Amino acid sequence: MNRCSLARILAKTLAWFVLFNALFAWANTPDNAGVAALGQLSLYNALWPGRLRLPYGDDPGRAYNVSLYSLEAMFASHVVSGRPSAEFRVFLIGDSATWGWLLRNEETLAGQLNALGLRAPDGRPVRAYNLGYPIMSLTKDLLILRHALRHQPDMVVWLVTLESFPSEAQLDHPIVRHNAPAVRAMIADYALRADPNDPRFVTPTLLERTLVGQRRALADWLRLQAYGALWGATGIDQHYPERYEPAQRDFDADLRFRQFTPPELPKSALAFDALDAGIRMATEAGVPVLIVNEPILISQGRNSHLRYNALYPRWAYDAYRAMLRAHLAQGQARYLDAWDSVPQAEFTNSAVHLTPRGVRLLAEAIAPAIADLTARR
Repeated sequence: MNRCSLARILAKTLAWFVLFNALFAWANTPDNAGVAALGQLSLYNALWPGRLRLPYGDDPGRAYNVSLYSLEAMFASHVVSGRPSAEFRVFLIGDSATWGWLLRNEETLAGQLNALGLRAPDGRPVRAYNLGYPIMSLTKDLLILRHALRHQPDMVVWLVTLESFPSEAQLDHPIVRHNAPAVRAMIADYALRADPNDPRFVTPTLLERTLVGQRRALADWLRLQAYGALWGATGIDQHYPERYEPAQRDFDADLRFRQFTPPELPKSALAFDALDAGIRMATEAGVPVLIVNEPILISQGRNSHLRYNALYPRWAYDAYRAMLRAHLAQGQARYLDAWDSVPQAEFTNSAVHLTPRGVRLLAEAIAPAIADLTARR
């Protein structure tokens, strides 16, 4: 091959490369519509079984899992996107405690609720779906709920805790920052107090919307599809260490919660607007909501008269509980305060992560409220 022919081949290759990148950038509008459309393509619920919780993981080689920013790809990999059957569908929304940190799928709240064999009044089996996702944030939960409502739930159970509420942290979650158009739409539709122009939002440039610019998102999508084979064969979707650092039970005499000190925890500093938006979003779709204040570790160690655990001084958490109870007394959603339903021995590596027995106690506390709501449908 002479130099002229080689130059022509290289020029054509470069031209096609530029063209494909330009076309992808054109299709992949600033709201990442191109990547979103790709995310809806999945081998899960077809070649591989659907996952029982949303994909999340930082150790893919051992967890057969990967974290990514595409909610479309996350939901397409989940069993909730499979063919619906005749069942009463209960969607569980929440943080890593709901997702099931250090727990196998059958040990999670969804798994243990399903093991109780609940039935709706019309005879349909009640099936709980695990749509929890790690890191505490009501706005992250709201974003997941927005997608979840496309999958025909009959009820939403939303597990919350004080650390999910601080307004200043609502846009910190990577999923929130990388799904700016959807979050901005929620800000406009539900009058959320978050700033739609907050610099934490990630808005891709034209170059970043090309194939080259989206190479990480595309690689994550491909890896998620590939790990489906290992997930299907083993049922493993997180790494289970032989040992872990137990949750702290002895504390310094520190009364701070974030930047707040007693006696004031202003309600305006908490994202009750996001909670209200989620309740409204579900009820407008005809779906009842059960809000559960999730269990926390109540320590009996040093300075436990000042702090319940490493997350919460007693004064701040007690103020939050009073505010949440009063806020939900208006009746827009059913409320269950399960904060002290699990003894301290049944917590693992954090103030909210439970042992399988702890989850069982929580499932047994929640089940009557679910049964009561199913009877009202």
